[in-house]
Formats: sequence, C-alpha cells, structure tokens
Amino acid sequence: MKEVVLDCFGEACPVPLVKAEKAMVDLEIGDLLIVQIDHSCAMKNVPEWARAQGYNVEIEEIEDGEWEVFIEKTK
Repeated sequence: MKEVVLDCFGEACPVPLVKAEKAMVDLEIGDLLIVQIDHSCAMKNVPEWARAQGYNVEIEEIEDGEWEVFIEKTK
C-alpha cells in the first residue's frame, strides 16, 4: 500500500478537488491519498466526490480549520 500526500493548503475550490481527481488516476487499489485542505468548500466537496466514486473516506481535523481527508482507492 502506497500513501500519497497532496498539500492543498491555501487553495480554494475547485483546485483541491481537481488535484485529488488527477492523483487518484495514478494510484492502485488499496493505495491511500491524503488530501490536506484548509477551505470549508473543499472540506465538503472532496469527501463527497470520493464517496460518490465508491472510495473509503475518513476525515481528521489536524488543527482548527485544517483537515486531512484520507481517501482509499477501492476500485
């Protein structure tokens, strides 16, 4: 299993979502993409998109207003 960290701090929608979509293409089943975000819009859109794709998603708030979205590629 590979882990890829995508630093999207300071980037507003739709940039984190577009970067996450592109990063998932290069991952294999079982790999984990960690998207670091600090905008509430991206905090809503990135997990919604990932769940709609059928990926496993977990969210961790690392600081006030900063999150890591863990997306496991399942298909």
